[in-house]
Amino acid sequence: MEVLYNEELTLQINPLGAELCSIKNNFTDEEYIWQADPIFWKRHAPILFPIVGSVWNGEYKHKGIIYKMKQHGFARDREFTLLHSQPNEICFILESDPQTLAIYPFPFLLEITYKLEGKKITVLWKVKNTGDSEMYFQIGAHPAFMYKDNKHEKNCKGYFNFNVNHNLKYLLIKEKGCVQDDYHSLHLEDGLLPITSTLFDHDALIFENNQVSRIDLLSPNKEPYIRLHFDAPLVGLWSPSANAPFVCIEPWYGRCDRVHYTGEFKDRDWMNHLATNNTFYASYTIEIV
Repeated sequence: MEVLYNEELTLQINPLGAELCSIKNNFTDEEYIWQADPIFWKRHAPILFPIVGSVWNGEYKHKGIIYKMKQHGFARDREFTLLHSQPNEICFILESDPQTLAIYPFPFLLEITYKLEGKKITVLWKVKNTGDSEMYFQIGAHPAFMYKDNKHEKNCKGYFNFNVNHNLKYLLIKEKGCVQDDYHSLHLEDGLLPITSTLFDHDALIFENNQVSRIDLLSPNKEPYIRLHFDAPLVGLWSPSANAPFVCIEPWYGRCDRVHYTGEFKDRDWMNHLATNNTFYASYTIEIV
């Protein structure tokens, strides 16, 4: 486990998946990241690559050839190589190899950097197409944050505070981890969404088209303690059950298939197209407030 630290926070990052596994307050010892108890969910904050969500029936088609791909891709289960490390910055890389090329026929270099400054953690993604043809991919984050007060008898575990005051539209997971094009309207009161015991009864809430660029996680007393800043065009909100002591705020550059989609991989919704030798850059920031 690799460690980043400053006067405010201490982070732990696992080279397996280049996964952020801990954010601790140095003064209170409070842990902000879910500690991967498999009773609810065995992960902390996995990186989703080269897909976000599921492909229909667990397979996709590229140039007429069918490939198998598990939900959220393979990067979260691969060992990354440490490129460089300083007390407040660390960088990992993952390169394509025969194992990845067998299920994802695109040579690539994936670079993940964590920067710690004060109470802010910036996560930077760099995807380089090292092949000789156009590359298609998605990438996303899946950090799980502890609730401030997780008493089971409470109907409201906290609130999301969006940086907008108007109503939002969202999609729900329908069949085999995929979505249908039926949008639901989300009514906000002063930008707030209560996290109730029924909010995730139908799996994740998916917001498309850059509707929001900041989400705060608030305690049941409406006090903010975590803030995510992002430029990603999509963001998902998810918790696995009403009793789970955490919730995920997930900036995405991509999402799952539509139900029954069997077209070409490059034509999937929200795919990123990257020319040979070109590089894709993106980032998001976790702020402890």
